[in-house]
Order: sequence, then structure tokens, then C-alpha cells
Amino acid sequence: MSERALRAEKLDAEDELAGVRERFALDTVSDHAADAAVVYLDGNSLGALPAHVPGRVQDVVRRQWGELRIRSWDESGWWTAPERIGDRIAPLVGAAAGQIVVGDSTSVNVFKALVGAVRLAGEGRDEILVDATTFPTDGYIAGSAARLTGCTLRPLTPAEVPAALGDRTAAVLLNHVDYRTGRLHDLPSLTAAIHAAGAVSVWDLCHSAGALPVGLDEHGVDLAVGCTYKYLNGGPGAPAYLYVRRDLQDRFDSPLPGWNSHAEPFGMSPAYEPAPGALRGRVGTPDILSMLALEAALEVWEGVPVAAVRAKSLALTDFFLECVEAYVPAGRVECVTPSAHEERGSQIALRCSDAGDVMKRLIERGVVGDFRHPDVLRFGFTPLYVGFADVERAARVLGEVLAEAAGTAVF
Repeated sequence: MSERALRAEKLDAEDELAGVRERFALDTVSDHAADAAVVYLDGNSLGALPAHVPGRVQDVVRRQWGELRIRSWDESGWWTAPERIGDRIAPLVGAAAGQIVVGDSTSVNVFKALVGAVRLAGEGRDEILVDATTFPTDGYIAGSAARLTGCTLRPLTPAEVPAALGDRTAAVLLNHVDYRTGRLHDLPSLTAAIHAAGAVSVWDLCHSAGALPVGLDEHGVDLAVGCTYKYLNGGPGAPAYLYVRRDLQDRFDSPLPGWNSHAEPFGMSPAYEPAPGALRGRVGTPDILSMLALEAALEVWEGVPVAAVRAKSLALTDFFLECVEAYVPAGRVECVTPSAHEERGSQIALRCSDAGDVMKRLIERGVVGDFRHPDVLRFGFTPLYVGFADVERAARVLGEVLAEAAGTAVF
């Protein structure tokens, strides 16, 4: 066994979060010898299944829906699920209760937040700034929101935003962590700059929530959105969430008012009167099956401090980069994720000319990451269930695959 493999085992034994791993239904490597097991490094696309979720979903389907049927809206708490689950997510993103509502997709929530932000900004502000490196859908939604509100859209890199802010800026949509590179953007300073210009901040937390501290309340973020199927492990297509800072809630004017966000939802009034608080972020009938699967999944976070998650995330990514340097043939990959901790999320992106083919061969050998066009190998490190032995093996197999592709000796 190599020196790095032994070190990985020692680090796993000392891991503060080691016990959390048992809460997941995983077939991942537990020691260096278990080469037949899968190393799952794609939790930044789809989180692993918490072990107790299937049983909980079965209860929802068979008893709550199958037996209680419509009574479950009250007796099983279906009606209050969006805000109740929002309160479970709140501490993971540094928010107090009563500011997050769960429902709809990330895309729909981006639209609600961005149009709502322009309306909050008020008259005379007719420009939206958007992260030019954002996930494409955010850009599409920003373009539609700009057309709807009569605003000009300006795509910029986050670094260009402070200099571009001005009296015309209504809203700024930014990603906390870049989905391609794993670069962590400076939420506190960018939010402060946006506020100094009199504009409204909207943050996409899809690649940071559940991986690192966010501090929505601490840093005065106005609006935020995020998905729940990555680091929060809510399952494929799990509902997203919308954060509206408490002091803005009475002025938040959603572009998608629905009966579920009405002050008297069962009054069936032809005139819309928004519900108080974050509830006005609701629209239609919640997706209860996915919603309650997410609620069950969030139980794995009980007793888990986000600061410990961040510490392990940085340790895992540091160790992965060290192992890549040791195992991968020189010059074969280029790391596009920043090395500085304050600029790194919880993933490592490696540029590789034949990345698509390399990732297929990695998956065949039990190391699951993903490929981003045209040349990026992306590895997500979910601290709740990824261990140091996983990391060592992933880098070792990557080195073997790249060495074989180059026709060199395999170590």
C-alpha cells in the first residue's frame, strides 16, 4: 500500500464527519483494498441517496396518499411543507427561520427573484447585470426578465461587476460558485458593492448550499435561490427554494402570483392579495412527493455543523490535488479551479483535451465524476459521504487512465 493510501486511511480514521457517511445508501470505497466499490464524485450534480428516504417515501405514498388521501393536507402537514422545509434549509445557508419557501424549480425561482428584484429597485433603474459565466439557464431567464421589465441586460464576469454598478442598476444576478470551474465568488464584498449602488442582489446558491457557509443574513443578501438535489441530497428534480430577506418581504412583488401565495388561498377571490412573509414566494400546489422526500433527506444534516463540512471539503480537495500531482503524467491535465481556499468551492475541475473519453473510462472503473463540454473533467466532493480513501483512489485511477491513453507505463 502506498504512502498516500496509508495517509488517506489515517485521515479517514480521524474524520470528524466519518459517522455521517453511514446515513447514506452508498457503495463507496471504505479502504484502499476495496477497488471493486464505486467512488462517487458527482454529488455536485446529484447527491447520494440518504438511507432512510425510501422508507419515508413509501409511507408518504402508501399511508399518507393511499389511506389518508386528501386528509393529509392537514393531518400529514402537506399544506405547510414549503415553509417548514424552508426552515430546515435556512441554517445551512445562514438564514433565520421564516425567510425561505421551498417549491418550483431553480429556474422558476430565478425568474421570480429577478423580476421581484427589479420591482424592489424602483423607478429610474433599468439595467440588470448578470454573471456572464453563469449556468446557461440563469442567463436565459435573465434575458426574459429584462425583456419583461423593460431593462437592459449586461452580462459581465463577477470581477467586472463592482466597476459596472451605477444609478441605473436595478438588480444583479450572480452565482456563488461557478458550476464549471468551482470558483467561489466573494459574496460579502459583491453584495456590499451592489447595496452601495442602491441595487438589489440575487444569488444562485446551487453549488454552495450544503458545501460551505453562505451567511445570507450576516451579509445582508436580498434574494437567493438554490436547488436541493446536489449537496442537499434531495433527489432527482427535487424542488428548489427561494430566500427573501425578512425586511423586504412585505414589498416583494412576485411576477408569478398564485392561489398558494394568496392571503386567503381558499377564499377563491378574483383579486390577488399576497400572503405575508416568505409565503408570497409560493405559486401553485406543491409537489408533495418530491417535497417530502427532500424533507426526509435533510435529516442527515442533524448535528452536522456547516463549518466542519467546509473544513473537510477543503481538506479533501487539497488532498485530491496533491494526489493528482503525484499520480497523473506531467502536463496531461490543467487545474482550472483556484488553489486559494477563499476562491474554491467543493469541486475540482481539470482541463483535459480528451475529457469526454477519459470520464467514460473513469466511470467504467468505478470513479464517477462528470464531463463538461468541451474539455473539463469535474469532480464534486461531498464531505458528508466522501472520504480520503475515495479521493486517493480516484486520483490513482485517473492517473492510470491517462497514462494508458498516452501509451506510457501504468504505475
